[in-house]
Amino acid sequence: MVTLLKEVKISGNTLMKNHECEVVVKPSDFGKIRIFAEGASEGFVADVDNVIATDHCVVLGSKEHRTLLGGYKYQVMLCEHFMAACAILGIDSIDVYVSKPEFPVLDGSSKVWIDLFKSAGLTKKKQQFYTVKEPVYYLNGKTSLVVLPDKELTLSYAVNYNHPDLIRQWVAFDNKNIDEIIEARTFGFYRDLKKFQLLGFARGVNINNTLGLMDDGTYSSELRSEKEPIKHKILDLFGDFYLTGVSILDMKAQILVKEAGHAVHVKVAKDLKDKLIKI
Repeated sequence: MVTLLKEVKISGNTLMKNHECEVVVKPSDFGKIRIFAEGASEGFVADVDNVIATDHCVVLGSKEHRTLLGGYKYQVMLCEHFMAACAILGIDSIDVYVSKPEFPVLDGSSKVWIDLFKSAGLTKKKQQFYTVKEPVYYLNGKTSLVVLPDKELTLSYAVNYNHPDLIRQWVAFDNKNIDEIIEARTFGFYRDLKKFQLLGFARGVNINNTLGLMDDGTYSSELRSEKEPIKHKILDLFGDFYLTGVSILDMKAQILVKEAGHAVHVKVAKDLKDKLIKI
């Protein structure tokens, strides 16, 4: 069990609704990551079974507090970057208090979260490795996500976006590029921004928290590393798969992903959760 040595807090604007949000993270001996949403006296576990939406980001909610109209009284959006930071550091026992129904986007990556957690200090981790007892996969047209048992971790993520740097390109994860994955920012096509904002999303997007893919083949700001958008997809996968309770860094498996997103990540994670076995 890994928790923080002291309480930490941070504030920032949210990506979707552009609200100011404060997050307080407290050490816990509960043994799981519990989220206390705005106004909630009871927390819910950050678990793949508590995912209630994946349309624009991952939304977690308390299914025990459904409204009469079928909605969720307590929920939190944009959990993936926070969960990726926990996965990378092995944090699995904290209480998280979120003042708005959405985590702050901060710099659009997991770097600020990881720096915050390291500043608090962590209890020591006793590493336990896992593999899958049988292949877990999703195949549908151009999209695929496959998890195979192996003797070590290998991970490759391929995309095919209408941008010169991102046409039929892929990135493989290894220990040498973990820092580049941690700092990889969320991204999107700049031409779609106004449309999303009219629909009530992406209202907190700015040049400091989102990498824009421009129609002329450039980016809205300088890349932090080569193929940064693909590295952010790997970061998202770290966060989404950690909803199984097992970090990708603790898996001995071959993970192959092509043109997927949160919906596919979560769909596979739900199946993966029941097929992970300790080595």
